[in-house]
Amino acid sequence: KKLYTRAIIHELLWFLNGDTNVQYLQDNKVRIWDEWATESGDLGPVYGAQWRSWACPDGSTVDQIEQLIEQIKTKPNSRRHIITAWNPADLPDESISPTENAEQGKMALAPCHCLFQFYVADGKLSCQLYQRSADYFLGVPFNIASYALFTHMIAQQCDLAVGDFVHTFGDV
Repeated sequence: KKLYTRAIIHELLWFLNGDTNVQYLQDNKVRIWDEWATESGDLGPVYGAQWRSWACPDGSTVDQIEQLIEQIKTKPNSRRHIITAWNPADLPDESISPTENAEQGKMALAPCHCLFQFYVADGKLSCQLYQRSADYFLGVPFNIASYALFTHMIAQQCDLAVGDFVHTFGDV
């Protein structure tokens, strides 16, 4: 299937920058999140916020990406190389619109690709993604390409070869 490569790359960079406003995407001619954003472009604490600044009860934040890279470098055999975007405190209220949720500080949409785990074996980095909700025609090919690219990026940062990508689904 032919994929919108520009959108895949820019969305991943947008996530990795911790951004939750569509302005960066729009500046790069990517409009895949526009319909759920507020007038000012906000989507609430979606993927970028969860990955890069997970809010803790004490007011501090956790940068899951930074921790992941450090853990892979220092403890490659750990079974805890996990990142999640599923934060129950930030999930949207299904009785109101995505825009209203974002305006109230909630995620505009619940994360579809919500948890992934990296593991190292024989000098290779592999990734397993759990996707709770999957649009098999549109979203899944996009997510496969995005997480494959992401796995390559993390492997390069950690001086590892690339292993496998495993994709599991909840609701297809």
